[in-house]
Amino acid sequence: MIRDTGTIQLSCPPGRSRVVRTSAAIQKVKSRLRRKKNVSVRKLSRELNISRRTVGRILKNDLKCHPYKKIIEPKLTDSHKAERKKFANWVRNNFQKEQIMKILFSDEKIFDINGVYNSQNDRIWAVDRAQADTKGGRKQVQQFPQKVMVWLGACSKGVTPLVILDRKPKPKSDKGTVDHVRYIQEVLPVALAYGNEVFGDHWMFQQDGAGAHKHQLTQNWCRDHFPSFITEDRWPANSPDLNPLDYSIWDEFVHAINWGKVTSKKTLIEELKRAVRKIRPKIVLESCNSWTVRLLNVCKNDGNYLR
Repeated sequence: MIRDTGTIQLSCPPGRSRVVRTSAAIQKVKSRLRRKKNVSVRKLSRELNISRRTVGRILKNDLKCHPYKKIIEPKLTDSHKAERKKFANWVRNNFQKEQIMKILFSDEKIFDINGVYNSQNDRIWAVDRAQADTKGGRKQVQQFPQKVMVWLGACSKGVTPLVILDRKPKPKSDKGTVDHVRYIQEVLPVALAYGNEVFGDHWMFQQDGAGAHKHQLTQNWCRDHFPSFITEDRWPANSPDLNPLDYSIWDEFVHAINWGKVTSKKTLIEELKRAVRKIRPKIVLESCNSWTVRLLNVCKNDGNYLR
């Protein structure tokens, strides 16, 4: 080697051959993506015998690609999409903006003591794994965490008191979900009192198509007590993207919770009650104000799910 080159440097670097971003390499990556788009940079590098750095540069700089996470959303049939467009047009054709801003939206959500954790986004910057662990790089979870269901209403004026729907002991044949009896007794009076307080005699109540909501006795109660409400045959199925709580306010609520203080069902309930008071009125107002825009987008997008 020294005789041939006059130096102790290797004439050929060790390891995998360095492949620059040639047109052939770019075409290889492009063809592979055309056959299967769900593939990692590491796997592409191994299959095509091209360094990970080169593959990454080809994807980003040459093919102008960006890695997107898969989004989980309800499966909508053609019938669902038609119902969504019909509902959006019904609201847009029959209600003025002032009336729409007097809708009290509602929803239930289940929390557990493990809290909210995103393995993709929750990162710890450290020089090694040991330091990361000391800086909070471990998330310990219970295998069967205790859960609490809550109900919350939201409108342009703010949010209702939080209703804790802690599951009571049930017969073995009962799944322990909130039935129409509890819903009528514990939830609807809270919605009615809040709506009357902030809006007076002219406002509308919204609820989705959950079993307890669609029950005939629930519908009768709503008809007898609320000034107006969206009936169970109006609200489109599989449409959480049309509820301000789902597309905005629950996220605000979750991030107001101090999960470090949650160690049991009792502390979870205490923290939920504290966090609901930290929901910013500005976020709630903006979420409700944007509802009409989302309805317009439903029509423009042929009833497809909104992200």
